[in-house]
Amino acid sequence: MSHDEQTEQTRRVVRDYLDALQRGDLDALRASFTTDATWSLGGALPVSGTWTGPEGIIDGFLAAMVARLDTDRPLTQEVTGLVVDGGTAVAEWTSRATTTSGRAYENDYAVVFEVREGQIAAVREYFDTAYAGRVLFSAQAPLLG
Repeated sequence: MSHDEQTEQTRRVVRDYLDALQRGDLDALRASFTTDATWSLGGALPVSGTWTGPEGIIDGFLAAMVARLDTDRPLTQEVTGLVVDGGTAVAEWTSRATTTSGRAYENDYAVVFEVREGQIAAVREYFDTAYAGRVLFSAQAPLLG
């Protein structure tokens, strides 16, 4: 596969992942990942670390994040940028949601995807983890931003 073909395949894989995320399509999200895929998040959140495999990523990491949100209210990811080169893509988006305690959550993300043979093999996620900790994981968080 040429570099240009690999770039287009990576763009398609990441776009399909982002579309499935917007739809909340868990089966499509699971199918996006290689069996040994990793998702890494730095910081000191309860979900920080490296999650492995589709089950760990979707049923562990993603489920733990979504559990902090009111799923009866809108949860969106507004993609503001996507840069792709070969098997690597960097996506930027703003996530907006409401927490289970009624607080507004809005955070900007930069997410690096490594694609191998048409599936996501590794993800490194970056966002304001201090803000997420205050809004999503602090039981004593005040109701204002």
